[in-house]
Amino acid sequence: MEKLSFEYPASDEKPKRAHVGVVGSGDLEILLEPSQDAKAHVTVQTSVSGFAETWKAVLDRFFANYQGATIFDIRDCGATPGTVAMRLQQAVEVSRQ
Repeated sequence: MEKLSFEYPASDEKPKRAHVGVVGSGDLEILLEPSQDAKAHVTVQTSVSGFAETWKAVLDRFFANYQGATIFDIRDCGATPGTVAMRLQQAVEVSRQ
């Protein structure tokens, strides 16, 4: 099990809490809640070690377009980068409902 942490600048957008996905074979779950500062905080707990650079690349791409002040708690069980990107977008959409 590897635990990674990332931080990104953010605007004042405060989304609602959201939960998407399920931890299971080849998938992940994301818990999203508003941040108390002007940053986005991401914690990744993954069962697959050695992919910190891949996680950073996927998150950098996502946060190039998303500026919400959020806390993302991601629990991964070997999801592909495409699945990660999809779940991040889903979490944001659910938080805006």
